[in-house]
This record gives sequence, C-alpha cells and structure tokens, in this order.
Amino acid sequence: MSGNHPSGTLTRNAALASVAVALLLIGLKGFAAFETGSVAMLGSLADSGLDLIASLVTLYGVKLAATPADPDHRFGHGKAEALAALFQVVLISVSAVGIAVRAIERLMGGGVTGNAGYGIGVSLIAIVATLLLVAYQRRVIAQTRSVAISADNVHYQSDLMLNASVIVALILDQYVGLPGADAIFGVAIALWLAWGAYHASNQAIDQLMDREWPDDRRRAFQRLAAGHPEAKGIHDLRTRTSGMHDFAQFHVWVAPSMTVSEGHRVMDEIEARLHSKFPEVEILIHLDPEGHIDPRIVD
Repeated sequence: MSGNHPSGTLTRNAALASVAVALLLIGLKGFAAFETGSVAMLGSLADSGLDLIASLVTLYGVKLAATPADPDHRFGHGKAEALAALFQVVLISVSAVGIAVRAIERLMGGGVTGNAGYGIGVSLIAIVATLLLVAYQRRVIAQTRSVAISADNVHYQSDLMLNASVIVALILDQYVGLPGADAIFGVAIALWLAWGAYHASNQAIDQLMDREWPDDRRRAFQRLAAGHPEAKGIHDLRTRTSGMHDFAQFHVWVAPSMTVSEGHRVMDEIEARLHSKFPEVEILIHLDPEGHIDPRIVD
C-alpha cells in the first residue's frame, strides 16, 4: 500500500479543513468574547482553541496512519488514528471541566454580558462554517471509516449545539432579562461536551483493543468464505480494524486427501471471492484437514 493511498489523501484533506475552520473561529470568537464578556462565548472560544490543537493532532495522526507498513510495523500504522482520537477525547474533557468551573463561578458571583449582537453574529458564522465542515467530514468518513475524523466530527457536531446555545444564552441574558441564563447554558455546554467525549472514546478504544467487526459484517464475511464448494467449513475467524485498514484471519477445512497444491488453489480462490466484496481487507488463511481442531484455539 503506497503512501498516496486515496483514503489517506481524503482523511488528510478533512483534517486540514478542520484546522482551517478552527483558526477562523478562534479569531472571531476571541473578538466576541472580549466584546460581550459572556461565559458561554468564553467556553465556546476555549472549545475552538482545543479544536485547533485536536485538529493538528488529527492531521498528524491520519498522515502517520496512511504511512505504508515497514519492517518494524508489519501491520501498518493505522492505530495512530485511534491514539489521535483519544487525545481529542482528553482535550474535550478538559474543555468541559474548564467551562463548568467558569460557569459555576459566574452563577455564584453574578455578572452580566454586553454587546450581545457581536456574540450572536459570530455564533451564526460559526454555525454555517461548522455545518459545511461536518458535511464534508461525513462524506470522508463514509469513504474511509476513519476513526480520527469520526472523533473530530463528533466534536464539531457538539460545536453546533454549543454555538446555538451561546445565541440563546445571550438573548435570554440581555434581551429577556434572565441574567443567570448565560451561566446555566455554560454548565449545559460542559455536560454536552463531556457526553461527546465519552461517545468519541468508544470507537477508538475498540480499535486499540482489537474488537471484532460488527456482527452483521462478520457474518457476511464468514458466509462468503465458507461458500467455496471445496471448503468443508471454516473456523477460528478473527477480525479487527486498525485505522482505515481491516484484517481477517481464519482456518479452512478441506478434504484430508487434498494435495498441498490443491489446497493452495482453494485458498487463493476463497481469498479472491472475499476480495471481490471486501477489497480493503488483508486476509490470512490457514489450511486444515477436515475435522482437525487445534486445542489452543477458542472459537
């Protein structure tokens, strides 16, 4: 697999788009936070700052994950994506705690916001930019199943709620006359970010722990592998995902009288059948005489 793999190019471009959006929003939200004094806007600014760091780590992670396998990493570098995703989870969690603390301080100490128009305008721009980024990321995820871009996408989806909350908080605080609304929305944003961190961590941890594929995909793979007319059955199917790469290995039973050459032909034909439906999967097949089971194997 070359370093110019199309999936690697797609994920790299998605990560670059995320960096660009984060830089734009930091500038706009910094100005709005200064003008309004809003804790919700301050939380949104902090989140965008962490977005930038997370996006830079994601960019590095997807570039590393697309690096071809080498003598020291024979299965490739795909897990770099999962590590980048977990780093994002840490940043999201830190952001959530910081926002919650600042919001509680505002609730306890009082204080009001000002110049709501700046905050509302910036938040509307942020929503439009984020919607465009999220739509682009979803197209990339559909083509690559990138766990790092998926984590970034979850974060930016939470940003949509965050920016909408800032608008509502400023309206309630300044125009409706509910001075505690800004701080309350700050707490709600923190809780939303914490939930997003939990959700984003699941897929990354599954990859790092070599979790099996989803049941429906695994069953489809197994049915196709067992469908060869000369195969007497398969067992010990093991699957895992590492970044954009999938791996599967299993044992095939064949007639004990079959020669090594004939058995090799059967395995090549099974592998060709599987690659027609699962083209990106790296497959390893072990040949067994029918009925043989290694006592060390737990299927």
